[in-house]
Amino acid sequence: MPVKIRLQRHGKKGKPYYWIVAADARAKRDGKYLEKIGSYNPNTNPATIDLNIDGAVKWLQNGAQPTDTAKNILSYKGALLKNHLMGGVAKGALTEEQAEKKFQAWLEEKEAKIQAKAEGLSKAEAKEKAERLAAEKAVNEARVAAAEPEVEEAEETENAAEAAAETEAPAAEETAEAETTEEAPEAETKEEAPAEAKKEEE
Repeated sequence: MPVKIRLQRHGKKGKPYYWIVAADARAKRDGKYLEKIGSYNPNTNPATIDLNIDGAVKWLQNGAQPTDTAKNILSYKGALLKNHLMGGVAKGALTEEQAEKKFQAWLEEKEAKIQAKAEGLSKAEAKEKAERLAAEKAVNEARVAAAEPEVEEAEETENAAEAAAETEAPAAEETAEAETTEEAPEAETKEEAPAEAKKEEE
């Protein structure tokens, strides 16, 4: 039975999540599998990979063939290196202690690289956030500076309108008084005219 180490898709649309499985090559991609040996989540940065290295090495030694993506993942986690070292132990070129020592040294170096990448990403993210905040602050300051002349103009027009209203009020009062004084003599003349007419009639 030809066995492949491959990815089985899970998760949701747009956010896939994969199981790393050993399965019959004739089985469906998401169908029956022989053993689950890990998981792979590409949605994080760096990608999250959880792999049972000993289980992967066991399947590789039994003749399982990894797909291209699975091979990259196994290489990234050191399963292919450990399989190579175990081959050297089987041939007598290395002892198990030497092979384990080499593998642990490689793991430490790989972990340091991953940690450095994660730190670099976090620094880049913090820098980008600071730049975005500075740009937003500059835009807000420019908006406030542009709004100040408009506020001053509005205040000036309002003050001018108030001053005009104050000057118009006394002028209106004076005209009203003048009109009342002009109307009063006319009324007196009207009253005198009938009195004179009555005298002439008598």
